[in-house]
Amino acid sequence: MAFQEISTTGYGTRVGNSFKAIGGGLILFCLATALLWWNEGRAVKTEKMLDEAGNAYVEMENPDKRDASLNGQLICGTAMATTEDSLSDVQFGIGAKAISLRRTVEYYQWVEHSEESSEDKLGGKQETTTTYTYSREWTDRPVESAKFKDPAYQNKNFVLTTIDAAEQYAGNVSWGAYKLTESLIRSISSREALNLNISEALLTQFDKDAKTAYERFYGVKDQSAEQPAETVTLSDSAKAVSDSINAMMANAENKKDLEYIHQAAGVLYFGRVPGSPEVGDVRVTFDIVTPALVTVMAVVDGDTFKPFKAKNGKRFQILEMGRMSGDEIIEEQKDVNTMLLWVLRIVGVLLVIIGLRNILGILETLLKVVPFVANIFGWGIGIISSILGIVWSLIIIALAWLFYRPLLGISLLAIAAFLIWFFAFKGKEKLKKIRN
Repeated sequence: MAFQEISTTGYGTRVGNSFKAIGGGLILFCLATALLWWNEGRAVKTEKMLDEAGNAYVEMENPDKRDASLNGQLICGTAMATTEDSLSDVQFGIGAKAISLRRTVEYYQWVEHSEESSEDKLGGKQETTTTYTYSREWTDRPVESAKFKDPAYQNKNFVLTTIDAAEQYAGNVSWGAYKLTESLIRSISSREALNLNISEALLTQFDKDAKTAYERFYGVKDQSAEQPAETVTLSDSAKAVSDSINAMMANAENKKDLEYIHQAAGVLYFGRVPGSPEVGDVRVTFDIVTPALVTVMAVVDGDTFKPFKAKNGKRFQILEMGRMSGDEIIEEQKDVNTMLLWVLRIVGVLLVIIGLRNILGILETLLKVVPFVANIFGWGIGIISSILGIVWSLIIIALAWLFYRPLLGISLLAIAAFLIWFFAFKGKEKLKKIRN
């Protein structure tokens, strides 16, 4: 059952908060304006850099043989990324020859969610109802339930063990006759589960410690009267992940089951039944990055690589999985640049509107003594903020394009001028109708 808290904010406090919001709105407005300007410049510079790289690169036909004539040139080539380095997880006594070894940890915990709804009262007061709900979820860290609002859920969380997530990379990764830099190594994504082979002695110790922690929190289980573990309802995405992990554990060759410890495939599970988790269960997943065919586009620097530096100062190097041509990589990066341009434009426009809404919000708050009137006025402020925000954003984008690309900038300024004229003209017409 949901737990609710009701709080009341007085009219004077609300007015004071609105005055404070003006300052925050001004800061947000300025930051959003700077974001819009910077984004246009970033997009133009990135496009020019990609055009320059597309005209400068050469295809490396045989990465398995070092070519001194390519030193200092931007190349694009495809070869296997391999390593002879052995990586180990000392805490669990496992390891493998791999490009990367990662340990991911999840805890099954009660999680608090809150949702607020507000209602304006005559006289300017505001009554806020906060509803708290609780669900069991896999999280990347233990959740402190002592601070939960609902006393019924306080101190409901515990964990069978606490383990830090970790990731390590090989220091020497070869790409044909060359060596990959750390940033390129981290771009390799050929991950697969690590086949665990934890020692029996360590598993037994884990099981003993987990049992002690479990019984300290839940008490000693009466095996004869024990009921089946409760079935947990998960979201579709969470269920898909859980099902895939359960299937992987069920079919693993190295499957080992103790009372509170279960090892299978790349998963070490702390808990009684992996398929029916209880609060406190811990799931540790191990995976590695294996040798893979990758395409590199970077500047040859002796036996390794460095980023390409364009005339405008922008730098570029990339590693793509599989085989790709230089033209395909450039085209893909241009698409990414365009997508990022529009995402940041939309974010910038919304932040400008929010900033203006905060600045003008004081006018609505002053009228909150009569909620009905204030709501109508607030609706109007929302429309005005949206119109002004869009027009201002178009002006900033146009000015940025005037600075970076004049022709497109002039077109955007013309659109902004038309919108100003259109809304001003329509406004005058409505005023005339009202007067008549």
